[in-house]
Amino acid sequence: MNKINYLFCLLAVTVILSSCHSRKVAMRGQPGQIVQPEGSIADKYAAILNVDKSQIQNGRLYAFIEQWMGTPYRFGGEDKSGVDCSGLTQLLEQEVYGISIPRSTSQQINVIKRKYEEELVEGDLLFFDYDGKKFSHVAVYLQNGYYVHASSSKGVIITKLHDPYTYKYFSRCGSIVADTGYAASGGSN
Repeated sequence: MNKINYLFCLLAVTVILSSCHSRKVAMRGQPGQIVQPEGSIADKYAAILNVDKSQIQNGRLYAFIEQWMGTPYRFGGEDKSGVDCSGLTQLLEQEVYGISIPRSTSQQINVIKRKYEEELVEGDLLFFDYDGKKFSHVAVYLQNGYYVHASSSKGVIITKLHDPYTYKYFSRCGSIVADTGYAASGGSN
């Protein structure tokens, strides 16, 4: 019986350690640098975004998402205990692309060059008008019509842009303008 208990405990420890490891995906490279994703990350996000694995090319982006996925929503939050939509967007743009943008959604709308939905590329910003408030929610476009954001009810998740509930609130999208003047001003708000 002791041998069975020992094996059970060993199995339990292995499962616990392997589940902890899955949240510790390393972000290789430097902000702004495109690095190949780990194979398991590429497989996972190719399935979620319904694309071929070869289309998951920005390892820093998908490692960042993996680290933050499921983090609860917290208004004003900027860490793994809770994050809001503009905080997640600001952190993602800084850590993945090396771009400094303002902290609030109302200021983030001012640093984009507007574009059409069919022109979207990874890293572009999407804005939504919830509760009758213009540009009250922001997200980061991924590909194939999907985006990552901090949902007030579900935390950090990936959603399809043409989801019947969210699409009716979609209002604007665009690429971050390289020279926003924000980085030059010290990036505070």
